Amino acid sequence: MAVGFAVAGGEEDAGRRYGGGVTAFVALSCATAAMGGAIFGYDIGTAGGVSSMDPFLRDFFPGVYRRMKQQAHVSNYCKFDSQLLTLFTSSLYVSGLLTALLLASWVTARRGRRPSMILGGAAYLAGAAVSGGAASAPMAILGRALLGVGLGFANQAVPLYLSEMAPARYRGMFSNGFQFSLCLGALVATVVNYGAEKIAAGWGWRLSLGLAAFPAALLTAGAVFLPETPSSLVQQGRDRGEVRALLRKIRGGTDAAVDAELDDIVAANAAVAKAQQEGGGLRLILTRRRYRPQLAMAVLIPSLTQLTGINAIGFYAPVLLRSVGMGESASLLSTIALVVISSAATLASMFAADRFGRRTLLLAGGAQMLTAEVLIGAVMAAKLGDEGGLSKGYALALLVLIAVYSAGFGWSWGPLSWLVPSEIFPLEVRSAGQSVTVASGFVFTILVAQYFLAMLCRMKAWLFFFFAGWIAGMTVFVYFFLPETKGLPIEQIDKVWADHWFWKRVVGEHEAQPSEKL
Repeated sequence: MAVGFAVAGGEEDAGRRYGGGVTAFVALSCATAAMGGAIFGYDIGTAGGVSSMDPFLRDFFPGVYRRMKQQAHVSNYCKFDSQLLTLFTSSLYVSGLLTALLLASWVTARRGRRPSMILGGAAYLAGAAVSGGAASAPMAILGRALLGVGLGFANQAVPLYLSEMAPARYRGMFSNGFQFSLCLGALVATVVNYGAEKIAAGWGWRLSLGLAAFPAALLTAGAVFLPETPSSLVQQGRDRGEVRALLRKIRGGTDAAVDAELDDIVAANAAVAKAQQEGGGLRLILTRRRYRPQLAMAVLIPSLTQLTGINAIGFYAPVLLRSVGMGESASLLSTIALVVISSAATLASMFAADRFGRRTLLLAGGAQMLTAEVLIGAVMAAKLGDEGGLSKGYALALLVLIAVYSAGFGWSWGPLSWLVPSEIFPLEVRSAGQSVTVASGFVFTILVAQYFLAMLCRMKAWLFFFFAGWIAGMTVFVYFFLPETKGLPIEQIDKVWADHWFWKRVVGEHEAQPSEKL
């Protein structure tokens, strides 16, 4: 059984047809939009660091604080087991899920990508203010919920914006900028956490939470001056001359190349009105066979990404390191090193995705993560009991293995779990497809955030073998079911499904081309 595909027209034909390059205008626009990733990363980095700080735990989660101090009576794996503490982390993703499903998709499709980014930044600013000034656990959780509204809008709009603005040949590099800025946001958060923990008065956690306003302000202010994407302008019925002028400014190519890309966008948009008449993008995704491959990817890729255990590490790395015997300050400093390594790996992926392809990175990264996860579980199972900590040698080995795991994720599943779903949907269902992607990721993020500490308490080291099993499964899934999409113009990517060994049986020849069905 051959596992492969062919692409009509070919990567080289598509590249010659559109031409153009990376202009300063599009680079600046995409860099500004990628700040949406920074607010996500800052939150991930902040949540884990703050929830390991003694003053924060003492003020809002005294039960966890008491268990942490009673080391002789509580298992290493159960010190931080608290549903209220995990609700502090997961409440953001509950509100983000509801926002993505009920509001952000509609705004992004009807009003554009730019308004969604502005709304996302403004909501995140409000959440940062409430979180930084929280006087009780419910108020802290409310602040997290407001942050989630901001992420619901930002995660809906920013990946689409980057995919639609980037030149086809460099879409991987530009779109992976979202994950890179996420890593930078997490790095800033871990550095802030490390400094905030040193504040003797005990209010450092307020600084960590309140400074989330900084990347949010950059996104909000920057989005005000951003242009809308050509695809979104066409979708909103704007004048062809206006869209052509913007596309020429973005691409900097010849008139023929600009007209060729604009023709593809207009042709794709012709299906949008028909889609709205037939119930909208979400209804079509759920009912039409020709969208089944994209629907499968939009659900499975973000879901499987969370089941690697990466957000368990991201949210709770300081907590996990404290569980194995590190001090508060040492655990935060070690987390900084982990985020630096992950950021460097993500930077590498920005250049590798368009050279080696999406499939190659996902397969190689999956193998690296699987190996590291199994060894993490083995070290903890063999050397970490219910009481006492790891020796310095084994603690260092555990830290190195987590770094190897984080690097593998950083150059593969981390950025590509945003890139692949954002580039595979036709225009008529693109916004709805992105809402499915965001919602799927949020659902499993909620589950991991809410239950990781409880699972760690009950499964102990076996939890890491649980995650390893999922990594093995998802690597096999990519090998058999994900076609390559590097270098293809975004309006032509849906052709790959009709040429794939499996998906062509699902979509059928009569549904291979949009013009025949919509």
